[in-house]
Amino acid sequence: MSGGIDSTVSAMLLLEQGYEVVGVTFRTYDSIKESCIAKEKGCCSIESIMEAKHNAEQMGFDHHIVDFRKTFKQCVIQNFMDEYMAGRTPNPCVLCNSHIKWGELMRVADEYGCDYIATGHYARIAERDGHVYLRTAVDTRKDQTYFLWMLTEEQLRRTIFPLGEYTKDQVREIARQHGYVKLAEKRESQEICFIPNDDYRAFLRANVPDYNERVHAGEYVDAQGNVLGHHEGYVNYTIGQRKGLGIALGHPAYVTHIDAEHNRITLGTNDDMYATELKFRPLRSRNLDISTSRLTAKVRYRSKAVEVKSTITNDQSQISSLIFSEPIWGITPGQSVVLYQDDLVVGGGIII
Repeated sequence: MSGGIDSTVSAMLLLEQGYEVVGVTFRTYDSIKESCIAKEKGCCSIESIMEAKHNAEQMGFDHHIVDFRKTFKQCVIQNFMDEYMAGRTPNPCVLCNSHIKWGELMRVADEYGCDYIATGHYARIAERDGHVYLRTAVDTRKDQTYFLWMLTEEQLRRTIFPLGEYTKDQVREIARQHGYVKLAEKRESQEICFIPNDDYRAFLRANVPDYNERVHAGEYVDAQGNVLGHHEGYVNYTIGQRKGLGIALGHPAYVTHIDAEHNRITLGTNDDMYATELKFRPLRSRNLDISTSRLTAKVRYRSKAVEVKSTITNDQSQISSLIFSEPIWGITPGQSVVLYQDDLVVGGGIII
């Protein structure tokens, strides 16, 4: 329970369905800044933790606060820093869901004698031929399966998604009907929970021990390697970035490639941002041969799912390629590619 509307309404629905509910809120990172509290970011403020406890008490069930800060730092934050320092753009929510919100929380569930864990994610679970799959939510605008693809079948068998059949508007209405008017109107944050003020660059400067030795000015180049100018250090840029480059080329320029080893940033046009193929390291496959299945794939949360024309797997390198039926904009190393068959998640991996 984050103190937000989704987990609170999930608890309401579970109680109405007759479940015995135990509330758990976990601390993952200490970042209690004024801006954080003002934006009511549910993952980080003490106020939100206390609000979750208050909501649980109002609904009449036990609530526990558990400390996952050490594991979160070792797993999620360290990976975040390592990936950026390697010139990639990580998605910490994917790792957090797999290792913290399910991995660690499943252990806590066992300690409290709970058969299932439930969250406020917008997703569903489906069973096919004796296997359990992640299924997209009814509210396609809020569907969060992209962030949940790393969950194992064992984890899914012990998971309940109370909001999977509801739209966000319906969830807000349920909160209002139960007297949680302020909660229903609380705005959401899309920021990373442990990044103060949504400034990942400042976070890296403050937390990477050898940052100053590794990050310094370097060259902007074009696709042919011609030097165009100079940048402020490769970690300050992401694939597809157009603003804040500090260079004028007479046309809109985009970051198309980041070479961390040589501290070099490649710039190109918007057309250069499109590609029809990506390579990825598969980490999860759901009980079917993805090389022969009709698939679609998403390469970022807000992107549409694009039809996969073919898949190629190199058994020696354990690296797979996806070839798409149409060009995709801004394929980014470090991000997840999630594979779907109709509305089921059937695989995924990290783009390389």
